[in-house]
Amino acid sequence: MGKKMLLFAFSSIFILFVDAALQYDAYREICAGAEKVVLGETKRIIFEHENATAQLLRLLFHDCFVEGCDASVLLDDSNGTANQSTERRALPNKTLRGFNHINQIKEVVENECPGVVSCADILALATRDAIALLGGPYFPVLTGRKDSNHSLYDKALEGIPRPDSSISETLLLFAQHGFNARETVALLGGHSIGRIGCEFIQSRLNRTDGSVPLDFQHEIKKKCQEKDGNGSVSILDLRGKSRILTEEEDMQYYQGLNAVENPQGGGGFDSHYYQALKVGRGLLTADQELMANEETAKAVLDYADDAKLFRIEFAVAMIKLSNLNVRIGSDGEVRRHCSIVNSLFFSSSSSSWFSSSPSPSPSPSSSS
Repeated sequence: MGKKMLLFAFSSIFILFVDAALQYDAYREICAGAEKVVLGETKRIIFEHENATAQLLRLLFHDCFVEGCDASVLLDDSNGTANQSTERRALPNKTLRGFNHINQIKEVVENECPGVVSCADILALATRDAIALLGGPYFPVLTGRKDSNHSLYDKALEGIPRPDSSISETLLLFAQHGFNARETVALLGGHSIGRIGCEFIQSRLNRTDGSVPLDFQHEIKKKCQEKDGNGSVSILDLRGKSRILTEEEDMQYYQGLNAVENPQGGGGFDSHYYQALKVGRGLLTADQELMANEETAKAVLDYADDAKLFRIEFAVAMIKLSNLNVRIGSDGEVRRHCSIVNSLFFSSSSSSWFSSSPSPSPSPSSSS
């Protein structure tokens, strides 16, 4: 696909999927450097933290799949108590990481433009930037989202796919958010980066029906045993490490949509996830079951054979994901701190907590 055709396709898809109230560079008049600040901080974070891109991608996905992309997953009202009412305390979210990255970016943005840029926009922009910096496709992100002032624990329990979900369960959950089978397979390509806790792949490791290649089972068992069975493993552990782009390469990715036209790109973000599924080497049951459905299997094979196609369709699906049920106008707020709503932030007790309390301790690892 040529550059002009690619740009036209992106523009058409973009118009269809985004809310009319969102804008390109919505902060250009009230906080002109906002997106550059987000990019700069994201770049610093991913150069310092190997798994930051996968952590941000998971945060965005888990946020958008519960009542839309409104930063509700970032809220944490526990304040040292046993309160379990927030989304981030729900079982599917206990292994999420990267909250500190968003808080760090937000703090710098607040220093530039207090009370202007929403946490929802920061999460969407930082995820896009981190994907591109790791070698994935660059795609447009409109801005103007507002942050939710509540968090839905029960919805998080119901709405996030499990590592052991069947293909029918996975497709149903994605369909409830408007994604067809091919878009679902494209988004699951995000599993080409990040890690999964060894405890979540035991069912794959212990299969004796021949559905999992023996050499693959032995390889993963060895990796997990090296980590005392309590660590995590990634597809990249089995094929070599990904690499973050150098400064020179990074500049090439920020030539707009040209990034999408380079299928070789950067290190870990390519079609190896699909190539692994072709030969039965998916880490998760939910991943490998993509080959058990005719429609999803066709997409897997298409992406395995054409990394450029995967990058384009992943980017289009990410545009759609990042604009699910966004809040605009008076339907929400611009939080001053991403983990608490403004009513608590501005109260004297919460201000004291905000300035002195450490970030919540992370839960045991499963994936990032």
